Amino acid sequence: MGLSPGYGETPLEGDRIDALEPLVLDRYGRIPSKAEIYDLETELLLIARTRLLESVDAARLSLDDILTTSFLVHLHEQLFGGIWTWAGALRRTGLNIGVDPHLISTELHTAFGNLGYQASERLLTARQLGVAAHAELVRIHPFSDGNGRVTRLMADLVFAAAQRLPHAQEYDWDLDKSEYIRLLRAYDLNRDPVPLSEFISVRTLGE
Repeated sequence: MGLSPGYGETPLEGDRIDALEPLVLDRYGRIPSKAEIYDLETELLLIARTRLLESVDAARLSLDDILTTSFLVHLHEQLFGGIWTWAGALRRTGLNIGVDPHLISTELHTAFGNLGYQASERLLTARQLGVAAHAELVRIHPFSDGNGRVTRLMADLVFAAAQRLPHAQEYDWDLDKSEYIRLLRAYDLNRDPVPLSEFISVRTLGE
């Protein structure tokens, strides 16, 4: 079981329609289905992921560059800009997950600082560091939507940048969702990324 939804032809509704950029509605000439929007998002994700990993391997994008709030916000805008009006905007409303909105900026600053320290002191392996970045961002839930994609891509970038370049391994996100959620909740309690990093398998590029 992977993390991709099975939308089919279910149309967007209510607030989701209101949050669409007008150009998206113009493109289809109607209200698009969830599957169509998912495909648009996937296209932007693949473009951004390829370009950014190339920058990592060429040493144009470092771990220090990635572990910042400004990079995270810009990445979110790259993934969802032109589709959703909330692209690149930190969450301003309370939810039943994540930290309170007024704490998001502080929590991100602290999390990135801690991750940078763990990297510089080699307290975590590259595999563990990427998962720790992912779990911290999931815990904070910095955006109103799109957190899953942006936090997984952040994990991919951190993992790649923490390896000897060019990076040779990547995460396999085709995993059991229920166990994944259980381990994320465990991380919230103990801040130990090791069990989750052992659960999320890696694959060697080219194999």
